[in-house]
Amino acid sequence: MEFLFNCIYWILIICFRKDPHSAKPFEGLNFVDVGCGGGILSEPLARMGATVTGIDAVEKNIKIAHLHAVWVQIQRLRLLNTVAQQLVIEHVADPAEFCKSLAALTVDGGATVISTINRSMRAYATAIVAAEYILRWLPKGTHEWSSFLTPEELVLILQRASIDVKEMAGFVYNPLTGRWSLSDDIGVNFIAFGTKSTH
Repeated sequence: MEFLFNCIYWILIICFRKDPHSAKPFEGLNFVDVGCGGGILSEPLARMGATVTGIDAVEKNIKIAHLHAVWVQIQRLRLLNTVAQQLVIEHVADPAEFCKSLAALTVDGGATVISTINRSMRAYATAIVAAEYILRWLPKGTHEWSSFLTPEELVLILQRASIDVKEMAGFVYNPLTGRWSLSDDIGVNFIAFGTKSTH
């Protein structure tokens, strides 16, 4: 999650030309964190000056996020037990409708960032066989390979939802260091950054 947050942070610094050395670089920006879980991404965004709405379909997650936000006295953070179709794109029945929901939450010119898993044989081997059955990082059956999207499919779906993809990158996990890093290899995990078309 730290890696994903850093990716989003730098993408938005570049997109909105904010000062990365400022204590509140996202002052004046509004974020919606879809599938916010316990607030791991929502809280740092709010601390950096953004007004954040975190949504999650799991009520327990929202309760945990709310308790922690109160405990650490986070301002500008609203947490809601609701859905934007579902939580993450690789688990939704209709990715096109999900992306339309994201677009509806985004102002013209606003940014959308999606991370997901490619529908490739390498992704099947790592995200399902290795992560669920060998390493047991996730419960068996968490992912369904046929629900993954290729980068080309995601770009097309986002374009139809009026979101133009500007950048795409892969990210890879190094088991020796235990760290994630950005990569040109989008064969397994990848992140897409786009902006909503202005009318």
